[in-house]
Amino acid sequence: MKVLVTGGAGYIGSHVVMHLIEQGYDPVIIDKIAHAQAIFSKVKDKVEVINGDLGDRDFLDSVFKKNSFEAVLHFAGSIEAGHSMKDPSAFFQNNVVNGINLLDMMIKHKVKKIIFSSSAAVYQAKNGLLAETDTLAPENFYGETKLKFERLLGWYNKIYGIQFVCLRYFNASGAGYGLGEKHEPETHLIPLILEAAQGKRDYLKVFGSSYATPDGTCVRDYIHVLDLARVHLLALEKIGEVPQIYNVGTGKGHSVHEIIKLAEEVTGKKIPILEAPAREGDAAHHVADPASIQKAWGWKAEHDIRSIIRSAWEFHQKENRCNR
Repeated sequence: MKVLVTGGAGYIGSHVVMHLIEQGYDPVIIDKIAHAQAIFSKVKDKVEVINGDLGDRDFLDSVFKKNSFEAVLHFAGSIEAGHSMKDPSAFFQNNVVNGINLLDMMIKHKVKKIIFSSSAAVYQAKNGLLAETDTLAPENFYGETKLKFERLLGWYNKIYGIQFVCLRYFNASGAGYGLGEKHEPETHLIPLILEAAQGKRDYLKVFGSSYATPDGTCVRDYIHVLDLARVHLLALEKIGEVPQIYNVGTGKGHSVHEIIKLAEEVTGKKIPILEAPAREGDAAHHVADPASIQKAWGWKAEHDIRSIIRSAWEFHQKENRCNR
């Protein structure tokens, strides 16, 4: 099966591409070249990596004309929640308008299946586990753009028969295939902690210490990127005429301070911290109820938080050695 992977050179997308290759799929990547270096050495001579922007409809049209895709896996988009509160227009363009461009090309070239990389940010936060039936009320504009595209998919299903699966990730973490999490700038907790452990930053900023959680810091559900890779291939097998929307998480939450402590145990390093004000748009508690996907597909996360941190630490140590 030939599949288009938008954002396939990014953190999650690249791990999914590696898993697709392993399982005999034929992926084609569209990504901006600035983010593609990590995947090049892994997939050269195996996968076509095309430098391009989903905002360019003529470019998209040319890619679809040259390939007979059976499905699309859509990862491309802006992801930093804090930045979405400062530049909502850019987020809307990248996450919604460019997504419409992609859907329109799918219709034009008769590609009927799409797996969408959505987010737990679509929910209104609550202290308990978040289920798919819970209130959809994003606390930042990033989550709003993900929810808008989910709703667009619903209409494209009704009007054009587009088949879709929305996977609402919680916090993607960890590393595999010699790839790992390396954003510019980095905003995610675990890589920031590990950079502090390596002395690449003087301290880790802890944003907010008076949330309504046991230790006052934000609680999140961390899901290994290899578990995410596995669920995407399952989605390709399970996609059908009835739209499917599932949480992808572990059902277990960990606070910022818990993650710091675990990272200190894994790395053997003391993590220096600096208390900082809470950030706008950060929810206190975001933990998945994964019961629906477990019941429907028999899927559950295989990796725990210690495995996530250990794999990420191995990646960061290797990167550090390679950059010396």
